[in-house]
Amino acid sequence: MTQWRWRPDQLPEQNDGNQPSTEQPSPQSVAAPARRAARLGEELEQLVYRFHQRLIDELEAEKLETMPPDKRRQAVQDAVKALLARESLNALVRDAVASRVVDEVVGLGPIEPLLHDSTISEIMVNSPDEIYFEREGIMYQSDVRFRDVSHVMQIVERIIAPLGRRVDESSPMVDARLADGSRVNVIIPPLSPRSPTMTIRKFLTSKLTMDDLVSVGALSREIGQFLGACVEIRLNSLVSGGTGTGKTTLLNALSASIPESERIITIEDPLELQLQQPHVISLEARPPNVDGRGEVTQRELLRNALRMRPDRIVIGEVRGGEAFDMLNAMNTGHEGSLSTIHANSPRDALARLENMVLMSNLDLPARSIREQMASALHLMIQVSRFRDGSRRVTHITEVKGMEGDIVTLQDAFRFEQKGIDEHGRVIGQLRATGIRPSFAEGFDQAGIALPEGLFQAVAEW
Repeated sequence: MTQWRWRPDQLPEQNDGNQPSTEQPSPQSVAAPARRAARLGEELEQLVYRFHQRLIDELEAEKLETMPPDKRRQAVQDAVKALLARESLNALVRDAVASRVVDEVVGLGPIEPLLHDSTISEIMVNSPDEIYFEREGIMYQSDVRFRDVSHVMQIVERIIAPLGRRVDESSPMVDARLADGSRVNVIIPPLSPRSPTMTIRKFLTSKLTMDDLVSVGALSREIGQFLGACVEIRLNSLVSGGTGTGKTTLLNALSASIPESERIITIEDPLELQLQQPHVISLEARPPNVDGRGEVTQRELLRNALRMRPDRIVIGEVRGGEAFDMLNAMNTGHEGSLSTIHANSPRDALARLENMVLMSNLDLPARSIREQMASALHLMIQVSRFRDGSRRVTHITEVKGMEGDIVTLQDAFRFEQKGIDEHGRVIGQLRATGIRPSFAEGFDQAGIALPEGLFQAVAEW
């Protein structure tokens, strides 16, 4: 991903395509453009650094800090243009340097263009010269670079300082959030010996609907209608999947089926959900401050939410002792609750949920916990990311009850993969197993008409 283009005379000569090449390129000829590009990149970095330092000397830092963000950026842009106007630089180089210097002063340096690219969902800084990003589920290496480790740390400090957080040897890991809602995780040496590492999961400003998920092939329109109906009849549902599989995206889409007349309380760490209903209360967990005080956990928020007269409780991700309180709420009148959990299958999700209940420091026997899960949960939805980068629903599973000491599950729909096409895309679809869920009569009672034959297994395709 390039930030700017050099003049045509700076690019290597290429075959015009009219005549076939009769010679194999030598290793030297292949390496030359790469070396030239690296050299030009280094020259650009040196220019950016030099003008950045000169700008620091000319600007009044204290005055800048008191300005609103938009006016601060404009003031820096004006100062950079005035500074560069005195230099005899190529116009394209001048524009590139100006943009980069502004990013250095008021943005996040080299990764600022990646943050503004709406097609990028995640940015990973492994080291100063090793930066990756994710686009449409596929990982790419960027050609942007930091100067050195201190440059990376400078940007890290710019992110966390306004939040009252710190990262140093005594506290080498930190989670933070950018002004636009993007999540940031930082881990520094000695825990990450080679370099400070930064991972940014961008906050999507446009909320994906169920129709959007259908259009990208995550599920079929009929399955989308079925899942929406499950939310309408107030089934307690748990979305399960690995990291980056689209759990929160699906949870957002499911929440659209909650009636606007209901009072919804969301509990997250950090805030990611974008519910569109008019009566939504959003609660966010708080980490401890630099003195190790002031922490507010999701469990504390959930307990407080039960006193706030919720019709629905939506937990962005259950990850600890709040699992017990969530199950308890589902069993005591707060039906229609939604949450997500990290797991690779519906059965694994139940095992993780059981372990989380044990984290609540309650001396409960395993059978008691499983009975609680079996009576609280109705539906589990598994999502997975495939090798082609696509994210799809792979299981829709009913929680049936207990048999002995085991929670029984029954797949209503299961993804069947048939192969890979010539473009490397996964071929497959979510198919009915032929078993009608026991809660299906609730659709008839609510007057919800589902597609005919939705639960019927079809012949091999």
